[in-house]
This record gives sequence, C-alpha cells and structure tokens, in this order.
Amino acid sequence: MTKILLVGGAGYVGSVLAEELLERGYAVRILDRLYYGEDGLRSIRDRVDLIQSDMRNINPSALEEVDAVINVGGLSNDPTAEYNPRANYDMNTTAAHKLADLCMAAGVRRYIYASSASIYDTGVGNDEKDVLQDEETPVAPKAAYSSSKREAEKALISLARPDFCPVILRKGTIYGFSPRMRYDLVVNTFVKDALSRGVIMLHYGGEMWRPLVDVRDAARAYLACLQADEDKVRGQIFNVCYHNMRISELALRVREALRGVGVNTEIQVDYGYRGVRSYRISGAKINRALGFRPIISIEESVQDMAEKIRQYNYTDFDHPKYYNIRWMRLLEEADRIIKVTGSVFGVGSR
Repeated sequence: MTKILLVGGAGYVGSVLAEELLERGYAVRILDRLYYGEDGLRSIRDRVDLIQSDMRNINPSALEEVDAVINVGGLSNDPTAEYNPRANYDMNTTAAHKLADLCMAAGVRRYIYASSASIYDTGVGNDEKDVLQDEETPVAPKAAYSSSKREAEKALISLARPDFCPVILRKGTIYGFSPRMRYDLVVNTFVKDALSRGVIMLHYGGEMWRPLVDVRDAARAYLACLQADEDKVRGQIFNVCYHNMRISELALRVREALRGVGVNTEIQVDYGYRGVRSYRISGAKINRALGFRPIISIEESVQDMAEKIRQYNYTDFDHPKYYNIRWMRLLEEADRIIKVTGSVFGVGSR
C-alpha cells in the first residue's frame, strides 16, 4: 500500500485531502502541530497515523516507509504572515526546503508543495496589469505570505532531478466546507455573514478579481499530481482554478445559491478604498498536462456548505478557531499567560 506523509493534514485543505487519500486506498501519515486541535480528523482519526510535531523540526523517522510527501502545512493567508513574518518564512520557506532535503536523503521521490495564486497579485487600479496570468508570467510578490511561497518554489524547483520529483500547486482562493472549517476565506465569509447577519458586505465595491477553487477540487489536484507520471510533473508549477470572478459577481452568485436552500440575504456595498488583492489566472496547463479540471461550482459548494454548517453545528461563527489570525493571537496570548500562571487547573508555585 502506498504511504503518503501529509504535512498539515489536520488543517482546512489537509483534512479534506486526507479523506480523499484514504478513499482511494492510500495509507496516510499526518504530521501536524494541531494548532486547531483534532476536529479536522474527527471522522478519520482511527485510520491515520498521526505525528504531532512542528514542521520546522521534523524527525527523519517521519519519512520511514513513506512513498510520497504532500506539504500543505505552514502559515496560511496574508494577515497571519504579516503578524509574524519570521515564523511565516521559517514555515513556508525554510521548513519546506528542509523537508525536501529530508525526502532526498530518505529516497522519497515525489514531493508536492502547496503554493498560492496570490503570487500573481497585481492589486486594484493597475489596469495595464489586469490580464490572465499563467505559470510563465514573471512574478515578484512583495507581501510576506506570497513572497515566502515564491522563495520556496524556487528552492524546490532547483532540486528537481531524475530521482527527485518536486511539484508545485498554485491554488486560487479556496472555498467550501471542511471538517476544519474556516470563515476567513471570501466565499466562506459570505456564507457565514448571510447565515449569521443576513447581509453580505462588498468592500471596495467588489471590483477586484479573484481565482476560485473548491477545497475538494483542490484535493483532487493534489491527487492528480500524485498519480501522474513523474516526467509530466517533475519540476513543474501548476495553477489550480475553477473560475476567475469579480467579487461583486461572486456575491450575487452566493446570494442566489443560498436562496435555493431557504436562506435570504441582502448585499451591502462599501466603496471606500482599502488594500485589496486582485488577479486572474489560467488553469489551462494542468488540464493539458494531466487532464485535470476543477468541477465544483460556486453554487453547488455554497449550498453544500450551508447545509453542512447546520448539520455539524458549525454555527458559533464568532469563535476565533475559524479565523487563522484571531486564533494565532489567542494562542499567543494564552501562552504568555500560562508561562506566568502555570497550568490553568494545576497547583501554582506561588
């Protein structure tokens, strides 16, 4: 049985990918710090080998009997990266490179790395740069998150050789339900706001573009790269995108989809300027090379999300665990307090 080491396997994408791997007969070993607990693994905990560890300090034994590595770990999204740029770089760049070195030393041939389409961000107001970008487009990201991903890409691609097969996936903005749910992604935020407040808010008039892909399609993209002949994917970068859409159109689609499951919501528009990302990408390369195409629409995903949020009672919408930056701040504050007070219910030394 083929064994996969899935780094970050308890996270938003990782928990969905772990289920997909198990359904296809793979043995799955998950390495995760468990910042967000084990909720993402609730339905599969007895079927995976879990190593609770920091990806910056992986023991080589984690790669024993492993046939391939998929790395979806690290800090994810701009606010979290900007909050602690050093930790962001250590996880998203340095640790990603170190893991590749460990793979080569252990004889693990295939290493698939989660990058981000935010590398292509041109921002709003740059009409001359508002073009469909592909894997050949020159990129020079400035933000902490996207630049850390780009540096990791370059390091990994430089390691490609006949006996080592690094593959990079630049995924668009992900949406959809996950056992480790997030409400800080644009489609998911719209659904959360509609369910909790009855209002979808459009910032900057919703003028910005965003490439979008459902979390289950993202998982399928990893599987496609895992199963492909090495010669088709070695040293390659692939964009993953279902559809490029202005945020204003996205809000309309979400509203109509929610009406289909009995949720009525209005749209409010804020035209004030704020720093926003805007970019469009082509997903043609992965379709040509691997025959892969995302298939899950915004509408299908939104309706599925709304139903599962209710089914699994993910309705405590203000809980910090659903928002990466809020949760990181909470954990850091708790860590500072516990260093002073000791365990919450333990006997103090004072």
